[in-house]
Amino acid sequence: MALDQVQIQFNPESLLLLNALLAFMMFGAALSIKPKDFKYVLLAPKAPLIGLFCQFVLLPALTWLLIQPLNISPSLALGMILVAACPGGSFSNIMTWLSRGSLATSVSMTAISSAAAMVMTPLNFAFYASLSADTRELVANIAVSPLQMATLVALVLGAPLLLGMLFAHYRADIASKLEKIMRTVSLVIFLGFVAIAFGNNGSLFIEHAPKFAALVIGHNLLAITIGWSAGWLARLPASERRAITLEVGIQNSGLALILLFTFYPTVGGMMLIAAFWGVWHLVSGLTLAWIWGKRPPLVQPN
Repeated sequence: MALDQVQIQFNPESLLLLNALLAFMMFGAALSIKPKDFKYVLLAPKAPLIGLFCQFVLLPALTWLLIQPLNISPSLALGMILVAACPGGSFSNIMTWLSRGSLATSVSMTAISSAAAMVMTPLNFAFYASLSADTRELVANIAVSPLQMATLVALVLGAPLLLGMLFAHYRADIASKLEKIMRTVSLVIFLGFVAIAFGNNGSLFIEHAPKFAALVIGHNLLAITIGWSAGWLARLPASERRAITLEVGIQNSGLALILLFTFYPTVGGMMLIAAFWGVWHLVSGLTLAWIWGKRPPLVQPN
């Protein structure tokens, strides 16, 4: 079966629950975000701004350029574009901490990218999907407006981000205890997202793995390389390079899956990309965190 004809089996009655769970995860991530993290960008803007430029400008643009010579299925191409358009994932914060990276840089990037995603994710996806005839036709056939996508992103990312920060501000004692628990619970929920995508479609994933596995691994390597190279070229301290690398390399594929379950449930190639990204970036991110965690960062880059 051609990939663009693959349909992922998914129970739409579970969609509301998945949206609520992603919002719950974002609320948990926001417990560690303080207003000072936004001020950090104003006081020490270089590293976070470089990271955000990589996240919302370089990664989507270079993803589109990577796709052009590959002659891959339009649905796989759209999956890569969607993942690249998503903000950084909240798991990047704990991975940055494990890698001895700059947690301030990581958390400030997560906070701002999650807020900016309400505008940047639908705009980047719509823009790059429209540049090629095949992907433009596939998106046009489903007819999802950027406003619809932005509304969903605001509900599952923006509102929980604000509520989590308010809760942490007014109930700091409870928030500090909840934060540790929420990290573990969020990881379980996230893996549940991937399990739902894989659960009833195991044979499809196995059948098409040769077509998408290398794409995801290469795409994730591109994201990691963009983050590290930008930090190195800007001569940032090693701790900030590590934070940017993990922030750009760990995408919010949970958001990508929610968008797919909501708007593109019949585009199987997109789902295959997003679901495998959800597994692979945890592998690559934790591997980097483990390697770097054994090597204290130098104060200045080499």
